[in-house]
Amino acid sequence: MPNNVKPIHPRKIEILEAAVTCFLEKGYHQTGVRDIVAKAGISLGNLYNHFKGKEAILVFIAEIEGQELSGFVNRLSDNADPRIRLEWFVQNYAEYVALPENALLGVEILTEALRSPTIADVFGRNRDQLIAALAGCLTKGGESGVFSSQFNPSAVACMILDTLEGQGLRNLSLSSRGKHVKDTIGPFILNALKP
Repeated sequence: MPNNVKPIHPRKIEILEAAVTCFLEKGYHQTGVRDIVAKAGISLGNLYNHFKGKEAILVFIAEIEGQELSGFVNRLSDNADPRIRLEWFVQNYAEYVALPENALLGVEILTEALRSPTIADVFGRNRDQLIAALAGCLTKGGESGVFSSQFNPSAVACMILDTLEGQGLRNLSLSSRGKHVKDTIGPFILNALKP
């Protein structure tokens, strides 16, 4: 998992951790700001000193996610062999999305994004950047003959993300976490892209 997160005020971290715990335990929609302050052990005013409300906390989570995903974007965009970049991405992104807190929070965010255009927009920008970087890697691979150039790179990038994120959710109930990616999904993706 990339470690590109900028330093955050300690109180914001406490609020953020409490909010994420509440979102995972009760669901985003069922969590109120009073639940968050109770979990954080702070006053309601203290929460409002750092965030305007629950949606602002989720927007802040999107900012942190964007910083975390920048490591993937940067690696996909570097000058290494496109096949090596894609192999690295598949393995590492699969591990990132399979972390229980990321998988469960992803479901909560997706559900809320269906209700809130603001949430859909901020998390959508993160995904768009990741898709663009992955599509760029696939395009370079197509140009160099490493991958087939017969595919729409953006569509394939979306399918790869959907596959890895879906497997991350499935891993919550599987005892062999990560094994399917390394032994099956990763080779399948790479073989499907062969020229």
